[in-house]
Amino acid sequence: MQILVTGKQMKQLDQSTIKQMGIPSLVLMERAAMAVFDCLKQHFPLKKTLVVCGSGNNGADGVAVARLLHLAGYPVDLYLAGNHTSFTEEMHIQWQAAKNYQVSIVNNCRFSEYTTIVDALFGVGLSRELSGKYQALAEKINASGIPVLAVDIPSGIHAGTGQVMGTAIRATETVTFAYRKLGISLYPGSVYAGHIQVKDVGIYGASEGVFSLDNKDVSWLPVRDPAGNKGTFGKILLIAGSRNMSGAAYFSSKAALLSGAGMVRILTDESNRIILQQQFPEAMLSVYEPSMTPDELSEIVRKAMDWADVVAVGPGLSTSKTAENLLQTVLTFRQSKPIVIDADALNLLAKRKDLQAQCDAACILTPHLGEMSRLAECTISDLKVHPQKFMDVFYNNCPCTLIMKDARTWIRTADGSFFLNLTGNDGMATAGSGDVLCGVVAGLLGQGMNPSKAAPFAVWLHGLAGDQAASAKGARSMKATDILSGLEAQLQKMDSQN
Repeated sequence: MQILVTGKQMKQLDQSTIKQMGIPSLVLMERAAMAVFDCLKQHFPLKKTLVVCGSGNNGADGVAVARLLHLAGYPVDLYLAGNHTSFTEEMHIQWQAAKNYQVSIVNNCRFSEYTTIVDALFGVGLSRELSGKYQALAEKINASGIPVLAVDIPSGIHAGTGQVMGTAIRATETVTFAYRKLGISLYPGSVYAGHIQVKDVGIYGASEGVFSLDNKDVSWLPVRDPAGNKGTFGKILLIAGSRNMSGAAYFSSKAALLSGAGMVRILTDESNRIILQQQFPEAMLSVYEPSMTPDELSEIVRKAMDWADVVAVGPGLSTSKTAENLLQTVLTFRQSKPIVIDADALNLLAKRKDLQAQCDAACILTPHLGEMSRLAECTISDLKVHPQKFMDVFYNNCPCTLIMKDARTWIRTADGSFFLNLTGNDGMATAGSGDVLCGVVAGLLGQGMNPSKAAPFAVWLHGLAGDQAASAKGARSMKATDILSGLEAQLQKMDSQN
């Protein structure tokens, strides 16, 4: 697991290392410059390099890089876009060292002369839009087509939100220090950052921030009991599908079984009976008629819930009165069972504040941005700019674990931790993908994973399955069935690792 930090958090960590640990700022700067220098040697054409610097410490990192290139015999020019009067103390020292070593300094840039550009204009502290000469310089660099290495973060990207501050430099690669920055993990910042390398420069101690799972977290996957039976690995009830809408029930229930659940029962509209029995014989089936009275419907749901260890409700359910009665019965008679609430059930929940109050830490909600905006009563733009704020606000009314699905999916666990998922691709924006995720979450819960782990792990695994599908089929052409195949392959790989 890695920690993603904002610019403000990174500055605090940097100062803590300098003041409390006693590591001088210039030592950290030399380590950062060496990390950039190593990356340049490995991945960039160094026939002639231009290092573009601002007046602050990001610029000082760049000046140190130029000195290292010069001393190693690589042709390099140093261009100061900032002002001498605005130099930080470290920039004064680095600039003088570069002059002492006779590093070439240019006053005008002819980009056609260079094979690589190093962007050291602005670091993680940028809080205003690029304008004037800085905007013009960024646009010229982008138009040049020359490979760019960004130092710590591409200039013009907000280190906390990933938003473009007016304009920003598009990097081929970004070397960031100590911790990955939140701004180059979110869109559009991650696009501007290109390939990201996180380099250790001797800054440690981050305990706050946003968490992100990585390959080391395969160990979270529940260990299977070799002497277990189908009941051991969890009984999942999927309340899914509506009249002539069987696909969502199929995708979610199959994903639950592929994720390791022992048994799955689908509760759905009678009209889906034949197709689901033919399409997915491994699942058990319970059906209801829309004409049933609320009491008759409630009896069928309660009987199915008594059998289940975990209940998932919502995929393809519709927002009919029957669907509302199904959701109300689930939340009224759940008896502390873990509940996954997805898709249409979320839209019903948005209208029923009384039902929201029945959710607790054992509930996982899986809204996309549109559904979340209805639940939190805010705009999608609000959610994109301040995701953590609005997830916290909603939690105060509905104390559950939230999976807010987007190109970068946010997870807020019931214990207050935030996760950001870095797996997945645009090919997953396809019908049925969310149904698969719902099933994966339910399958992991059924095997005993607690909701605060099941939610981030399911999203991470779902993204890996999507990446596997994109590799096999191409992002443009992949379908939800391909994500199911990717899920199977990824879990097989994880089990071999464990």
